[in-house]
Amino acid sequence: MAKLVLARRVFLTVLMPLLMTSDAIGRDNPGEVQTHGNSRGSVATSPNRIAGKSSGYAPVNGLKMYYEMEGTGDSLVYIPPAFGHAGLKSFPALVQRHLVITVDLQGHGRTADVSGRPLSIEQHAKDVVGLLKHLGIEKADFFGESYGGAVATMIAVHHPELVGRVATHGATFGPAKIALDQEMLGAGHASTSGSRIFEFQRESYRKVAPDPDHWPELWSKVVSIEWNGFSNEQLAAIKAPLLIALGDHDFVRLEHAVETFRRIPSAELAVIPDAGHFTLSSEQERVIPAIKHFLEKPEKRIPIATGGTGYHPGETR
Repeated sequence: MAKLVLARRVFLTVLMPLLMTSDAIGRDNPGEVQTHGNSRGSVATSPNRIAGKSSGYAPVNGLKMYYEMEGTGDSLVYIPPAFGHAGLKSFPALVQRHLVITVDLQGHGRTADVSGRPLSIEQHAKDVVGLLKHLGIEKADFFGESYGGAVATMIAVHHPELVGRVATHGATFGPAKIALDQEMLGAGHASTSGSRIFEFQRESYRKVAPDPDHWPELWSKVVSIEWNGFSNEQLAAIKAPLLIALGDHDFVRLEHAVETFRRIPSAELAVIPDAGHFTLSSEQERVIPAIKHFLEKPEKRIPIATGGTGYHPGETR
């Protein structure tokens, strides 16, 4: 029982960003899938458009995987945090230059759960890769929030050929006991089922889920996930540029972020001042500029301090 309570407290840090969103939308039957062009290949979309978005379902690894797309440009896959789903967030600053593809992971949002199939970071990564193959996308950038950041990084580890750049916010790269501030976790999170967080998550899920009554099973599967994180060898082998962004008051330990940053040769670190784990939800305008800069800067514009310039010699400015 103590282990379950601790697990619930840990995962509350991943759920809470959704508490601060107000754009949850209930939508059903997005329609049949068709294709339209993209600078990185042909992409399957739905003819139904809601507030400028297209949506569809794709058969992926036994799932009927739901996704939404908005914008134009190179593909950018947004992977939400635990219990997050398409429609809870939008990124106006990113859709200007990217085709943002938001995915609903197994059991999340409009993607139904699969009986007998546990949830795992590894399986989520395989499912997202399967979706990209279904959509005909040969390469994409990724933006993973919290739990979704680990999924995006897992794709970079196992499928480097599919990955351009990876931006993460509030992500962990190791086990919770190392990556998260345990003292901060325990403060104010003793209640679960009676909390506003739990109620918001449950009601948000019920608005869009194929089986609204499946919530208890989904909750149990998510809090039961055991993940040991990435090995030092896996982190060192990542080739794609990878941004580790977090607030200086995040539940994710700053020391963990810095250690991970030092283990990935291609990594960059962005610490948002006076910010916590949930700033992407409460004050998006403070986080997205760092994400946008990382994704859109010229390839050779690498901020490595050299002399008085602050940039690597010979880079594009």
